[in-house]
Amino acid sequence: MSTALRVATYRYEHTEALLDGRVPIDGADAAFETAGLVSDIFRRTVEGRYDVAEYGLTYFLRTFDLEDSPFLALPVFPNRNFRHSSVFVNTAAGISGPRDLAGRTIGEFALFGHDPGVWIKGIFSDEYGLTPDQSRWVIGGTDRPVPAFDWLPQPVPEGVDVRHAADDETLGAMLAAGEIDALISVDVPRALLDGSTKIARLYPDHERVERDYYRRTGIFPAMHVVAVRRELATRTSLMTSVYRAFCEAKEIAQQRYRQGATKQHMGVITPWFSSHFEENRALLGEDWWPYGLGANRKALDTFLRYHHEQGLSKRLLTSEDIIVPALYDT
Repeated sequence: MSTALRVATYRYEHTEALLDGRVPIDGADAAFETAGLVSDIFRRTVEGRYDVAEYGLTYFLRTFDLEDSPFLALPVFPNRNFRHSSVFVNTAAGISGPRDLAGRTIGEFALFGHDPGVWIKGIFSDEYGLTPDQSRWVIGGTDRPVPAFDWLPQPVPEGVDVRHAADDETLGAMLAAGEIDALISVDVPRALLDGSTKIARLYPDHERVERDYYRRTGIFPAMHVVAVRRELATRTSLMTSVYRAFCEAKEIAQQRYRQGATKQHMGVITPWFSSHFEENRALLGEDWWPYGLGANRKALDTFLRYHHEQGLSKRLLTSEDIIVPALYDT
């Protein structure tokens, strides 16, 4: 008898085969949903709407400080990105590197400690000795106001100055006006995309910096996991089936790129895409977007350490604390 599952994930090219039904979940009668904003999936997951759902890592980890944490994770990472490119500065602020952020006012998208923020704050702490308590923080939306997310815990460690932007304020406008000195955001400020000279990236050559970071660390930062309700996590065959389905959908997308390389990706409208693909494949490997605990343990344990060091988790968690036990060996 099939198990009814309510499953949600954002529509990426590597989840498309799940959402359109090409890849089923063996032993399950799965109903898939998506949303225009991935944060809506997170909120609905908190509200109990789904059995299996894509979940931002920090959103997921904050539930572990609740008395009865409702989720464990599959070692599936549908969203990942290098984060040096997520730091923006006011060009008149005199900021040329991470150490210049000490004593400054920094905007952060959505909440104190959103996933890109956890990563880049951790990297700055490891590599430059810059910790969050050395700056002031303003939380909000990049190009439209974002109210405080009142549906999840929002710890702020003692000694860190954090406030939320006013209801009519946006961090992008504040950055351009010099009201904040820098911004950490998953969204690129619209003013920068429109050619403003008042905003720049902290790392104009961020691709070189991020490739160097990967060569030095072997870490491709994960932003999201796939969470499952704990009452399902003990069902080994079901968890294995869900994991395999996500893997198969991802492999379909990756194989399309591999096959496209034989004809220089003539179906893609981006010039020199094949050269870029070859460079990425040489650096990141044949499975450049890996699932499974083995390939992701270092990145995951690093994020867990950062989350604890930044006061967002009460205790230092390990990969085994958060991953479904049946998938430890993946």
